[in-house]
Amino acid sequence: MLDVIRELAKESPSKIVMVVLDGVGGLPREVNGETELASARTPNLDALARESQLGQVELVGAGITPGSGPGHLSLFGYDPLHYTVGRGALSAVGIGVKLAAGDVAVRGNFATLAAGRVIEDRRAGRPSNEENVRVVGKLGAAISELDGTKVEIYTESEHRFVVVFRSAGTPLGANVSDVDPQATGVPPLTARGNDNVSERTANLVNAFVARAEDVLRDEAQINGVLFRGYSDVPHFPNFPEVFRLRSACIASYPMYKGLASLVGMDVLDVPGEEDALQEKVQTLRDHWDRYDFFYLHIKKTDSTGEDGDFEEKVHKIELFDELLPQILELGPDVLALVGDHSTPSTLLTHSWHPVPLLIKSDWGRKDLAVRYTEEEAQKGSLGLRRGTDVMPLLMANALKLQKYGA
Repeated sequence: MLDVIRELAKESPSKIVMVVLDGVGGLPREVNGETELASARTPNLDALARESQLGQVELVGAGITPGSGPGHLSLFGYDPLHYTVGRGALSAVGIGVKLAAGDVAVRGNFATLAAGRVIEDRRAGRPSNEENVRVVGKLGAAISELDGTKVEIYTESEHRFVVVFRSAGTPLGANVSDVDPQATGVPPLTARGNDNVSERTANLVNAFVARAEDVLRDEAQINGVLFRGYSDVPHFPNFPEVFRLRSACIASYPMYKGLASLVGMDVLDVPGEEDALQEKVQTLRDHWDRYDFFYLHIKKTDSTGEDGDFEEKVHKIELFDELLPQILELGPDVLALVGDHSTPSTLLTHSWHPVPLLIKSDWGRKDLAVRYTEEEAQKGSLGLRRGTDVMPLLMANALKLQKYGA
């Protein structure tokens, strides 16, 4: 579809705002109960839903649980089964690290390991960024080279960090299995390469894990590392050129800034932490006249789900609801609310469940849905859609697509 959109896209003065409420989809805590969205008090979202079209989105396919990278790529119009990228590259680019051909970047979690190397906490209690910087410095002083390969370690956020293995003329492969089992009560996995060049990377990863555990053995909480999301340098069709949109990203967390940068969006500077909602809206306001497409990312609806905190996820949804009128005051011609995946707090992780989609435009048909919730979205006129349908729908509602065929 990208080739078709490239032919049909046209420039116009209308403005599109896509708000991605990360991991917003949820599940009830008890049978016949309400999800986090349905439990939240959201008068502004409710009023918006009554003026909008609603539906559901599967980001990858039926029953497939999407990672954040594939979920976002799908929303941006890129088939995630065709365009793939590891989380390592997204995180690296997001914090401004340049990758060269043959390098491999990998996303890491600091973890708490109990006796016998059993994982007690995959996120080491979500340490502060300052604590992350301290531990990264400690590791960096001890691990700058492995088997003749240069190793660089960077802070990302909280428990997350990035490691880049520099190829130095000998290519490294990214086809490596995860160290992170994404579960507690079990030991870390051993990385394995699925081809010759990736086997070399796997050996470096396993050496790093062993060395890191030795360096961190006296730490009270951060005493282990977990890896997943290996990636070399990815290449994508340019989003602003395909859709003919002056495009901007408003996000705080490096991975999402990295993905937006890789597809060609301008990444705007946002002061404050990941939860700095007011600062994000102010950034949107400050740059309103310069762009006609804004991707606005809200993170904590996902983090609270991963922590299993139902009430806090409800609270984060309510905080966004309080902020919504400020976005509407800017007068976007098309406003979309959607998630990049579901993160039910009952599951403490991403899930396969479709996410609710809302599109508000002056050219939308009347809908039956009256709230922005999973159940109401099932009533909506947009039906069940693939994630790659979202951008064409937004373009059409913004009157930015020409007719197809004679």
